[in-house]
Amino acid sequence: MDTTGQGTKKDLLAKGAVLQRDGSYAIAPHSPGGLLEPDQLIKIGEIAKKYNAATVKATSSQRLAIVGIKEEDIDAVWNDLGMDPGYAIGVCVRSVKFCPGTTFCKRGQQDSVSIGMELDKRYHGMELPGKFKVGVSGCVNKCMATEFRDLGLMGTSKGFHIYVGGHGGVKARLGQVLAEHQTPEDSLKITDNIMHCFKENGNKRERLGEFIDRIGFEEFEQEVMID
Repeated sequence: MDTTGQGTKKDLLAKGAVLQRDGSYAIAPHSPGGLLEPDQLIKIGEIAKKYNAATVKATSSQRLAIVGIKEEDIDAVWNDLGMDPGYAIGVCVRSVKFCPGTTFCKRGQQDSVSIGMELDKRYHGMELPGKFKVGVSGCVNKCMATEFRDLGLMGTSKGFHIYVGGHGGVKARLGQVLAEHQTPEDSLKITDNIMHCFKENGNKRERLGEFIDRIGFEEFEQEVMID
C-alpha cells in the first residue's frame, strides 16, 4: 500500500519537475552559478505566491526550487517564469557549480565565474551515459566540493588543477588529479576531451569515476590530455 501520497506519480523529466513526498512537484529554474538578476528573483517569489507553493528553497546545485506545485499548474508556472529549467534529474550534466572567484571573492586566485559560465553554456543538460556534476573553485579552499564532482576545477596562482571521477553518495569517491596549473583555455580543451571520451565509451548509468576505474587511469589520461 502506498503511504507517501505519491500513488503512481513519477518525476516529470520533460517538464523539469521533481516529485515530492506529498504528491506535489518542485521545479528549479536554471540559474548558472546561482546568479540571478533582481527582477528574476522577484518574479520567482511572486510566482511562488501566485500558485500557493509551499516554499522556495536554495538547492545544493545553486538554484532556487519552487516547492509544492500542483501537477496541473506546472506548465503555467514555467510559462509565467519565462526561464529554462535546471536539469535536476536524468542522465546528463545536471549542474555546473562555481564560486565567486576573482570576480567577487578576495581569496579567489582564478576567474571561476567566467570558466564556470562557459562550462555551463557548453554542457548543462548534455546527455551522457550517467549523471554528471561539475564544480569550479577559484582557490584551494574548494568551496564547490571540487573533489566530490565528476569533474572539478580548482584555481591556484598558476592556473587550474583538474580533478576527475569524484562523487558523493553512499559509496563516495574522491576525484583524482588529472592535470595541474592549466590555463583556462587548456582546461576547456581537456574538458571537451573528457566529455567526448565519456560520451562515446561510457556504459549506461556509469559514473565517470566508474568508467575511469574500468579502463584504467593511464588509458583515460592518454585519451583526454592535450599535447
